[in-house]
Amino acid sequence: MLTCEICGEEVLLEQDMKTHLLLSHMEGDHHCPLCSLSGVSYNQLCFHITSAHPEDPFTCTQASNTGEPGGTTRVTGGTVRGAGGTNGGAGGTVRVTGGTVRGAGGTNGGAGGTTGGTGGTNGGAGGTTWGTGGNMGGISRGAGEAVLFDASMVRTDLVPSRQRSSAGVSCSSQEETPLIPAAMTTQDSKGKSKHVKAQPLLPSSSKREKVFSCPMCSLVCSSSFILQEHVELHLQEQHSDEGWTPDSCSAPVTSHPARSPSGGRRLECPLCSAVFSHSFSLQEHVELHLDPGSGGNGTGSLDGDLQLATRLQQQEESRRQEQARQEEEQSRSLATQLQQQEEARQEREDFHKLQRQFGLDGSGGYRQQMERTMERAVARGVLPPAHFHLHKANMMESLASGVDDGATRTQGVIPALREYYQSQALDCVHVWLAADTDHYSSSGGDKGWGCGYRNFQMLLSSLSNVDPYSTHLQGRAVPCIPQLQTMIEEAWKEGLDPQGASHFNQQLQGTRAWIGATEIYVLLTSLGISARIMDFHKPTGPAGTHPLLFDWVREYFSQSNRSSRLPPRFIQTRLPPLYLQHQGHSRSVVGLEQRKNGVLCLLLFDPGCPPSHSSKLLSSSTVGGALRRLRIFPRSLKHQQYQLVAVESTVLSAEEKQTRILQSRLLSAEKIP
Repeated sequence: MLTCEICGEEVLLEQDMKTHLLLSHMEGDHHCPLCSLSGVSYNQLCFHITSAHPEDPFTCTQASNTGEPGGTTRVTGGTVRGAGGTNGGAGGTVRVTGGTVRGAGGTNGGAGGTTGGTGGTNGGAGGTTWGTGGNMGGISRGAGEAVLFDASMVRTDLVPSRQRSSAGVSCSSQEETPLIPAAMTTQDSKGKSKHVKAQPLLPSSSKREKVFSCPMCSLVCSSSFILQEHVELHLQEQHSDEGWTPDSCSAPVTSHPARSPSGGRRLECPLCSAVFSHSFSLQEHVELHLDPGSGGNGTGSLDGDLQLATRLQQQEESRRQEQARQEEEQSRSLATQLQQQEEARQEREDFHKLQRQFGLDGSGGYRQQMERTMERAVARGVLPPAHFHLHKANMMESLASGVDDGATRTQGVIPALREYYQSQALDCVHVWLAADTDHYSSSGGDKGWGCGYRNFQMLLSSLSNVDPYSTHLQGRAVPCIPQLQTMIEEAWKEGLDPQGASHFNQQLQGTRAWIGATEIYVLLTSLGISARIMDFHKPTGPAGTHPLLFDWVREYFSQSNRSSRLPPRFIQTRLPPLYLQHQGHSRSVVGLEQRKNGVLCLLLFDPGCPPSHSSKLLSSSTVGGALRRLRIFPRSLKHQQYQLVAVESTVLSAEEKQTRILQSRLLSAEKIP
């Protein structure tokens, strides 16, 4: 049978005793009987009453004797003296606030014999534990002696009434801890008191807990909350006149972990004196101690936390800015690469387009295109198969001889125009015509790219009829287009126009490459014929027109009759036609009209005009209508740039030709204006 040393209740099992202590004594709701303080532990309540209400007199409730008669309780000045029962008696039980004294009343006590309390006494101011916890039981001082406990810190009037029993004054505590008496006094047979120093006993638990010392006295507390309240009392100097001395609170104190006034668990930092109510807050505080760069000094200062948070925020912002900068650089780099790839692709497409446009895409030259054209004509039923073979045979013969077969040539156009202007066209004041020139149209083998070659054939047909060029050419036949390509390549080999040769990669045969004014100049120079290039590089009239070009053509055809004061209405010159080049096409200027209103009109032979249309110029009945296609007014020439190749009246000597070859290394045209 186990007996509760606080209230005397008996239980059978140790587990039942622990449950009883927890429910009846450790979780009790204590409140101050002198003020409104409540919700604190028993130890804290005792300390509060001792500190805050020291002027109240001690009271003690007489305990009824549960033993044999003779057990008495007496309170003198707050000192409890327990008298044992008679010899062999059971003894009475006395319970006082702050401790329990049970008189054992042993047989050796005698009438005046006294035995120290065997029960554990819990109490003490502010959680201080008094009593021996059973270890001091049975201390015998012999007959006539009594053990006196210094009860200056023990008050029986602090026990709540609901905890008092009929057996005596009941005391309770939140925690059952070992009793360590601060001091004991004994009375000898003469009634004189003498001090007996009690040996402090170790707690029942082997684990020692951290204690806190008062900086103003020798008090040692186990809870920072109690120490704080104690120091505040020092500062307020409320007990300076009430005999509160360091001796009264010098007893060593041990306690369980501190709790808040509301009963919650308070967690203490193992590195400093900071106390927290939540483990999460304590963990964050300890991490600040362990982080050298956090600036924490153990005080939990808000300034250190703010500095840490600011630094972390700055680091995060720097990281984000660096990441954004890298992403922006990657985006710009990717955009640049994509732009470069797009530009390269566009450049390749433009280059291939130009190659196709100028016949440099490797799709074949004049012969291949002529064969494909005739095959399509046979497939459509336009050309009979017999004619296909006949035309192919003629083409092969022309290619072998290097002479044009004349399939697209129209002769006698200039004489027909001369007859027309002499008898008709009365709205013209003056008309100039070039020397007799044959018209050459494009064929199926050079359609779309052979205009330059056809215009040179027209020019060469005129030179063959004009002195001194006819003598120099010695009746040279008009070459076919592949032969003209060969002549240009040979001129490049002589050193003419190296830049142009590089542009065409030194090759024209087997291609559909376009040629322009510089290639015509190269051909004429290689034949020993003097020529010049006039460049009308920008418009000189309203609406993008070129009136200076028309004036220059009139000056060119007027040089044959400058001796006449009044030029006739119609002038047949001995001058070869002019080669007129602009972007994408070329034509031959064979004459000029000046209307009554002063407007000039060019007469052009166009290689794009088919032979069927050119033949209409030969008939007097159709020449008027067909002539409209030859007329070009200033408003019709609106390209940005035009070039003219004009043949001069002299033939080059060998020295002059060599000079022209050297000059062609940096070939340039005469710009007008």
